[in-house]
Amino acid sequence: MNNPLITASGTFGYGTEFEHLYDIQKLGAIVCKGIFLNPREGNKQPRITETASGILNAIGLQGIGVEALIKEKAPIWAKWKVPVIVNIAGNCVEEYAEIAAKLDQVPGISGLEVNISCPNIKSGGVEFGLDPQAAARVTSAVRQATTLPVWVKLTPNTSEIIEIACAVAAAGADALVLINTLKGMAIDIKTRRPVLGNLTGGLSGPAIKPVALRMVYEVAGAVKDIPIIGCGGIVKAEDAIEFLLAGASAVQIGSANLINPHAPMEILAGLEAFLARENLNDFQSLIGAARQKFSRAL
Repeated sequence: MNNPLITASGTFGYGTEFEHLYDIQKLGAIVCKGIFLNPREGNKQPRITETASGILNAIGLQGIGVEALIKEKAPIWAKWKVPVIVNIAGNCVEEYAEIAAKLDQVPGISGLEVNISCPNIKSGGVEFGLDPQAAARVTSAVRQATTLPVWVKLTPNTSEIIEIACAVAAAGADALVLINTLKGMAIDIKTRRPVLGNLTGGLSGPAIKPVALRMVYEVAGAVKDIPIIGCGGIVKAEDAIEFLLAGASAVQIGSANLINPHAPMEILAGLEAFLARENLNDFQSLIGAARQKFSRAL
């Protein structure tokens, strides 16, 4: 990665949708739209709605499936210099492992981001990411099935974020991504019915930034040996800097892409301007600086 700026899964398509807007090769990395083993239609409409300082989505991981991705998208990515990370999801541990094995050593794919916010159909539909042992099993299965770097994206809908992060790290993750969306809903007062066709959805955008920042800070204090990628409500350079100071080594830009397609480049320019103003040579000196200063103050 040339810089710590990554576009988040589900907000940047397969990367090709943004090529005409700016030079996407200047990004640090791209995480593509999440895929399951087979093509998936996603949830019924409506699937997205705005909230105060945020967006609720219930897309349902609509996607083309792993075989189509290998055939149609990977050859395009193989010609790019920007690394492309594939976000993978499954209904059971075996599906995660099968997808990882199929994507291993495919030209154009630089790594995997494991979405553990999916329901485990073999355990009554409970999210993999809500249980440390289940999260570790998925991570271990993917790690054993691929030689690619493995990032694991953690759900914030738990009171055990540190335990889950530690379990995933011990199971072989190469990096942790914090956070995925917060579960929420909206109700139409005219129809007196939930707005989303799926009833509930995932809340993203500026509203969740304080939660994401707190979780990154906490996990950075507990997991020392692998990098953390901060994600959640980053819409300007100052937001990204906060995540680096909290302990993130890189950041993902999500909902901001839906609001302002040029947001990643604007944030990157802001980061570089900040380094210049502060007479810093690189981003490394920012990582975890807030933790260090707080420790010295104590």
